[in-house]
Amino acid sequence: MTVHTRRGRYYEEMITGDVFRHEPGRTITEADNVFFCSITLNTQTLHLDAEKSAESEFGQRLVNSLLTLSVVCSIGVPDLTQKTTIANLGFGTIEFPAPVFIGDTLYCETEIGEKRLSASRPGQGIVTLEHRGHNQNGVLVCRAVRTALVRCLPDDATPLS
Repeated sequence: MTVHTRRGRYYEEMITGDVFRHEPGRTITEADNVFFCSITLNTQTLHLDAEKSAESEFGQRLVNSLLTLSVVCSIGVPDLTQKTTIANLGFGTIEFPAPVFIGDTLYCETEIGEKRLSASRPGQGIVTLEHRGHNQNGVLVCRAVRTALVRCLPDDATPLS
């Protein structure tokens, strides 16, 4: 019997140019948006007030963009970073080219960018990840480029294909 444990990818398993399409998608509910705004103390009318938001150019409430960013960057954890990433080192580009509304479903993908072994931390590498989130209509709603510190493949680990 072989026992399989869910994990992300080690440094050597992240190949520049590879794209991971993450499933399932995530439908953003009103409760998600209100809860996120509440715990982050963001009381922006465009996120919380249905009546005032209806008067805006969007005609409805917008989902908090930091909630969008969080979902887009987190939905791929099981595929890429679960148990293999040590730290998020920072974000470069973060863009929101189109709005997200309550009831939209986000579908996400991650492209592996540049990578290099760490000069100061043996057994670890630095990888650039480009996360892209699209709504149910295929419209790009978020793009974020970040760098992460990732473990190298241990000697006793079986590489993922």
